[in-house]
Amino acid sequence: MANTRYVKRKTSGRGWEVVKEGHRRATAHGATKKDAIETAEDLIRQEGGGEIRILNRTGKVVGATTVKRPRRRAAA
Repeated sequence: MANTRYVKRKTSGRGWEVVKEGHRRATAHGATKKDAIETAEDLIRQEGGGEIRILNRTGKVVGATTVKRPRRRAAA
């Protein structure tokens, strides 16, 4: 998918970070894994859908989920 975000442990300190594919710097941070995943879902929905990949400390993908684009409401 074109819009992929990685959720991984911070390299220094505590917490988790959300990194867009092809980028080095974190887009967002979360105190917990759940917080980081929720933030990644929000970011991906804003950009029209995509995929979240969860990485362990060694960089191996241990989980993934697809986020669909938000539904458009029909005009009344």
